[in-house]
Amino acid sequence: MIQVPFPPSRAALLLDFDGTLVDIAPTPESVRVPEGLAADLVRLRDMLDGALAIITGRPIAQIDHFLPDIPHAVAGEHGVMMRHAPGQALRERELPVVPGEWVRAVEKAAADHPGASVEHKKAGMVLHYRRAPEAEAAFRALASAWPAESHGFHLQDAQMAIELRPVGIDKGKALRELMAEPPFEGRLPVFAGDDVTDRDGVRAARQMGGAGWLIPDDFPDAATFRRWLHDLSEGRGWGA
Repeated sequence: MIQVPFPPSRAALLLDFDGTLVDIAPTPESVRVPEGLAADLVRLRDMLDGALAIITGRPIAQIDHFLPDIPHAVAGEHGVMMRHAPGQALRERELPVVPGEWVRAVEKAAADHPGASVEHKKAGMVLHYRRAPEAEAAFRALASAWPAESHGFHLQDAQMAIELRPVGIDKGKALRELMAEPPFEGRLPVFAGDDVTDRDGVRAARQMGGAGWLIPDDFPDAATFRRWLHDLSEGRGWGA
C-alpha cells in the first residue's frame, strides 16, 4: 500500500473530484458519490485539523451539492474561484470572456452530434465527446482555428474532452494558494488526481516537500483510491 511519508499532524489533503473521489460518469451531473465516502472525508478532515480541500475543474457550487459541508476549502475551475474556509465569500479572479462566435460554433457542433455537449464555465468551457466520440474531430477542427492565446485562453486535452481554460490558471497554483493560509499553512501537501490537468497539482505538491499521485499511474482506479482513503481515515498508511 502507498504510504503518506509523514503523520497526519503534518499533512494537508488536497484532492481532485471527478475520476478521483468519484467514478467518471457519462455527464458531469450524473456522477454518484459512493456510500461511505462522505464519512471517510469527514474523519480525515477532523484527523487533519481541517486541512482537507477539493481542487476541481467544476464550479464550487457543484462540489457543495455533492459534498455538502465536508471540505474546509474548495478551489473551483482549477482556481478561477476559491473559498478558503466555510462560510467565506468566494474569491473570483477577473478573467477573459469566451467570444460569442466560439460558443455558437461549438454548440452547433454538439447539436450535430447527439451525445456531445458543451459545459460552460465562469471562464472557459469544456467540449465533451465521451458519449459521441465522432464529435472529437469536429470539436478539434473548431478549436484549432481559434486564436486562443490572443484572447487569454489555452486549450487543454482532458479525458474524452477538450477544455478551453484561462492562461495562468492551473491546479498547482491553486494548491499553492490554499497552502498559504490556515489550516493548511505550515503543513505538507498531499495531492491526488487522475487527469492531465492534475499533473500541475502533483508537481506543486512534490515541489513543496509533500506527495502527489495520479490515477492510473499510482492507483489503478478511483475505487482503489477510495479504499486507500478509507484506510487513511482509520489511521493506516501514515508515516511517522
